[in-house]
Amino acid sequence: MSEILLDIKDLSVSFGKNVAVDHVSFSLNKGETLALVGESGSGKSVSALSILKLLQYPAASHPSGEIIFAGQDLLTANEANLRKVRGNGITMIFQEPMTSLNPLHSVEKQIGEILELHQGIKGQAARVKIIELLEKVGIREASTRLQDYPHQLSGGQRQRVMIAMALANKPDLLIADEPTTALDVTVQAQILKLLKDLQKEFGMALLLITHDLGIVRHMADTVCVMQKGKIVERGDARGVFANPQHAYTKMLLAAEPKGLPPAADSHAESIVETKNLKVWFPIRRGFFRSLTGHIKAVDGLDLIVRAGQTLGIVGESGSGKTTTGLAIMRLLSSQGEINYKGQRIDQFNAKAMRPLRKDMQVVFQDPFGSLSPRLSVLQIVEEGLSIQNPDMTSADRRARVATALEEVGLDSSTMDRYPHEFSGGQRQRIAIARALALEPKFIMLDEPTSALDMSVQAQVVDLLRGLQKKHNLAYLFISHDLKVVRALANEVIVMRNGLVEERGPTAEIFSNPQTPYTKALIAASLTLKATEGIVKQ
Repeated sequence: MSEILLDIKDLSVSFGKNVAVDHVSFSLNKGETLALVGESGSGKSVSALSILKLLQYPAASHPSGEIIFAGQDLLTANEANLRKVRGNGITMIFQEPMTSLNPLHSVEKQIGEILELHQGIKGQAARVKIIELLEKVGIREASTRLQDYPHQLSGGQRQRVMIAMALANKPDLLIADEPTTALDVTVQAQILKLLKDLQKEFGMALLLITHDLGIVRHMADTVCVMQKGKIVERGDARGVFANPQHAYTKMLLAAEPKGLPPAADSHAESIVETKNLKVWFPIRRGFFRSLTGHIKAVDGLDLIVRAGQTLGIVGESGSGKTTTGLAIMRLLSSQGEINYKGQRIDQFNAKAMRPLRKDMQVVFQDPFGSLSPRLSVLQIVEEGLSIQNPDMTSADRRARVATALEEVGLDSSTMDRYPHEFSGGQRQRIAIARALALEPKFIMLDEPTSALDMSVQAQVVDLLRGLQKKHNLAYLFISHDLKVVRALANEVIVMRNGLVEERGPTAEIFSNPQTPYTKALIAASLTLKATEGIVKQ
């Protein structure tokens, strides 16, 4: 018989009159993996945060329930006893490592703080332990990365640092809240394998929070499917995937972006074109910060984005995708030609670029971080109008905002609400509306669906296709998710280490990839074979 480590009984969580978790019960045995799955707002993360009482009180309350960990009810435990459990018996990895890590502290300081607080280890002994932990989670040349700050690490490296921090005290239970959502598919596979290996090594239980059933299929022993705060289906992972019983589970399994982009017209107007685009970042070492070399983030890239069409750029984190987009938008210094509708803009300064900003817009990856929480939707969407069209009246701006919101499928009556009142998918629609309000010709879409549920991803892809057709928009679509790229892009550029690995029509790239790297990306993204193989090793 397996020994129960965590036993949640009849748990309810309320925020005022709103019930976020409604009489949820589940248990997790030592050394096993249980996955809580469901869309945003289903109650997954709230349930997980309740375990360590990390929700804000008194805003959050527990009308009912028990959370028994190692024989102790954490819901009734005092703060002193909870501190003994947090970081020792139970640790947590959050979805976005960039916001979870302190941007002002080095890697060494952040991991060292945990060792000193919980184990009293500091100084040289702590440094040795930190290097050991970083090597264990796959950080290469760990001793040289101790003084790095979070912004100097890739997404995968930041997540590995978070895992190192979580494992510093060898916990009995690791809670992983969407640990791979923002990572490219090959790094995702590496992180999943790492978690599986470390789980086996430490004998710890894993509570996995995710909306991606592809991950659950290869990681979990048991699955609980949540919808609107309730568990609607539970059981052995294989059984749930082979024979789902609830309609919601069936919908989750079937949800993914579908359809294909319209045929590309090679004679369509060129909106954005680059020739020999380069973005090199200097490497400086030593006391005098002497130049010792360059990181060639983008190294000689040629591309064309045409009116009414989508060019997809894919590749792993650090391949140069986003750097390319930021250089085209003149948000990064670069070398080489950048042309907008036949006009060279690569030498334009901020003042010269200002009139073009309304024609060249950006939709960022994170719909939570890209919208100011202090501004209403009206203020967010009209901000660009106020700058670009100073003579426009307040009434006219409000009318333009209403039109933009309705175009993206939002009720214009919501414009006086604030971002926190919307779901992730709705926030991304607001970000798209902000870009559309200026009636642009070109939109750079930087991972616009990676932080969204599968079903919401499909809705956003359909929305983008419809808006492109209606307004003849040119899209530069940056993504690591090839399922989304296949549904939206006419042509694809595959990047690796700042260079073009492969390029061509989307259908051709997917049906007949030429390079091993492209083949690996497609296998990992479309069939999960790479993930399955790595996790099962």
